[in-house]
Amino acid sequence: MIKLKSSEYKYYSKFLSNLGNKLTKFYYSKLNKPFKVSNKLKGRGYDPVTNADKAFEKFISKEIKKKFPNHQIIGEEFGHKKTKSDFCWIIDPIDGTRSFVIGNPTWSNLISLNYKGIPVLGLANFPILKKYYFNVSSTSAYVSENGKKRKIKVNSKATYSNMKLSAAFHGSLSLKQQKKIPQILKRMQFPCSDALSYSHLAEGKLDIVIQCGNKIWDIHPLIPIIRAAKGKVTTWSNGDPKKAGDIVCSANKSLHSKILKILKPVSN
Repeated sequence: MIKLKSSEYKYYSKFLSNLGNKLTKFYYSKLNKPFKVSNKLKGRGYDPVTNADKAFEKFISKEIKKKFPNHQIIGEEFGHKKTKSDFCWIIDPIDGTRSFVIGNPTWSNLISLNYKGIPVLGLANFPILKKYYFNVSSTSAYVSENGKKRKIKVNSKATYSNMKLSAAFHGSLSLKQQKKIPQILKRMQFPCSDALSYSHLAEGKLDIVIQCGNKIWDIHPLIPIIRAAKGKVTTWSNGDPKKAGDIVCSANKSLHSKILKILKPVSN
């Protein structure tokens, strides 16, 4: 597994932590007002984007370029700025745009720092909730809420019989496919709110999170946070989660193995 030096973790995690505070201030000073919504799919479905998505991405990219002008950047709205650097920042300016559009407070700003293609540091910032999740190394993750930082870890003692499971298929799993995993459908008793659910797993509030159709900017920022909190994260077929797609996260190895077996009839 690729890791940074401890001094590099400290340097970059401090930047991300400061960026979380800056993003919340930016939202309340500039973006907490009426916004325009357009549909990226136009007749082929519904994938909303707002002027706030674009404003957030421009702000994040500007902060990164100011500090790390040679680094690569991949953003959901403005694509790839290529350089020769081994460092690449992945940006989802608003994860959960549908939530943003209807006034649900669970939307977030997601940013990861990848080194040689591997997500090593992540930030999940929730402006309305005034909290953000981040990792400072490969083994330590935190949540900062109302200015107070607290170390987080998964509920490692969770078992299949007492697990708290959150899942959403985002229209990607047909009813025919869903019927193949009745044990999952029966246990979907906790709300699924995009990145907040992954963050809640890292915090020990949920034990399993299952989602479909993640893009790299949806999941790369969460991978290092979940792993630093001692959680397991893979694709449904037990593949590398950096490939994105259908993702499952678990509080421990035993639970993860059990859920992967249950998902086998619908995993690719």
